[in-house]
Parts: sequence; structure tokens; C-alpha cells
Amino acid sequence: MENTDHPLNSVREVYVELLKKALLNTIYKDPVIEQATLPRWKTRLSRLLLGRDVKLFSVRHYDSELRDRGIDWPSSAHTMIGVQRMDNLRHCLCKIIEENIPGDFIETGVWRGGASIFAKGIFDVYGQGERRVWLADSFEGLPKPNPVDYPEDAGDEHYKLDILRVGLDEVRANFASYDLLDDRVLFVKGWFKDTLHTLSIDSISVLRLDGDMYESTIVALDALYGKVSIGGFVIVDDYCISSCAKAVHDFRERHHIQDQIMPIDGTGVYWQKLSDRCADSL
Repeated sequence: MENTDHPLNSVREVYVELLKKALLNTIYKDPVIEQATLPRWKTRLSRLLLGRDVKLFSVRHYDSELRDRGIDWPSSAHTMIGVQRMDNLRHCLCKIIEENIPGDFIETGVWRGGASIFAKGIFDVYGQGERRVWLADSFEGLPKPNPVDYPEDAGDEHYKLDILRVGLDEVRANFASYDLLDDRVLFVKGWFKDTLHTLSIDSISVLRLDGDMYESTIVALDALYGKVSIGGFVIVDDYCISSCAKAVHDFRERHHIQDQIMPIDGTGVYWQKLSDRCADSL
């Protein structure tokens, strides 16, 4: 990255900040939408009156504090990770550019694609034409829990949430709406257990995990951590979920990873990979 006093850097900063606001929709302040949870008798009545496939949602007004912390589910914004986690992603991406840390960006669990769109925009505006952006997702929502292999996920109900089911075509269209869709954006469709271990990605500068569950987190770490460059970053969006946090700690303990975990906003955490001591065991 060039001298920060150069006028071009001011233009870049303005673009990145505007892109962030657009992706978070802090400009137009869209309302929050949540899938409603009803008593069984109300659910049965709703299905009787409106059909078996009916889904009920509640809508609340925009709250800047919730959007800042990323603890609302926006009705139209292209990311739900909030201002603080977007700023953290920006920090990590700018750091690897500044220090010339090799590797691509990959996000495992992308929702509407906003965080990955942000990464692509930053790469483009800083002339990082050799870096690619990978989006790994089922594009069908979260998997049903597998309590036999991953008892930590027993009872997890994320798979029931229709708001988390965002199709590949919609995510591609979101990239295109920012003029950021090109051949350096790669979509990896399928369950992580079927796709990540055979992914042809050589090196990773920023690994962003957003899979919510123990299985989604541990599978992604098992498959991809060994490809994270020294000096690169690992971001865990859902560390506030106990099963996700346990997956992180189980993995780190198994591979003797001692790089310091840093909090972001009370929900997510990250660390910089400073040692490759665990490479032989991956």
C-alpha cells in the first residue's frame, strides 16, 4: 500500500467506506425481519388457513446500535455481520495487503455475500488483481445437525430458518450489482464436508468462518487452516455460539495453536497466524 498521504488513498478510503455502508444498508436503514416462533396451536391454525408451506415473519424498525454490533437480521442489506465486524474484515484485508501476505480470501458461510463482496471491492481498489475471492456455501441454508458425529450440535435448529437460505443466483446477482463479479470470484456450492477438503485453493491470506455450528466450523478449520499463510488471519464470526467456540478451542488445542484470540464485538473473534508449528499435523 502506498504513502497514506497520496490523494489516491483518500479516494480509496471514500470508496471502501461507502461500499461498507451500502452493504450494511446503514444509508437507507432497512427494517429487521425475523422468522416468527409461534405456539403449536397457532402454527397449526396458520397452516390450516394459509397453507402448509406458510412462513410467518415479524418486522421491526432499524436500530443503529444493533446494526453496529451485527445482531439484527436485515430485511434487504447484503450482510448481517454489522459495522464492527466489517471494520475488522477491512483491517485484516488491508494488513495482508500492506505486509504482502500471500493468498486468497475465502468465506465459509456467506448468506447474501456481503462480506465477500467487501473483500472483492477492497482487493480491486488496492490493485490486488492476483488475489481471488472464494465463497463456500450450500446456498440452501444450514445442514441438519449430525449429533452422532458432532454431539455439540444436538438440537441445533439453524436449518429450519428460511431467512438463511440464499441461493447462488441471488448471491451472484448481488456481486454484479456492485460491478464486482468476474472470473476471480469463485463459488463453491455444497456442504462443507463434501467440498472443502478437495478445494483447489493454494494459499489463504484471510479465512473467514461463518458456519454457526460445531460441524461447519471444525470441518472448515480441518480443511483450510493449513493453507493460511503465516501472517494471515482467521476470523470466526459466530464465536458467541458455544458449539462454534468449542470447535475453535478443540481445533486449536489439538494442533497446539497459541496465537492470541482477539475479540471483535462480543460476537466474533479473530487471530493472526504467526506460527506454522501445526502444519505437519494437518
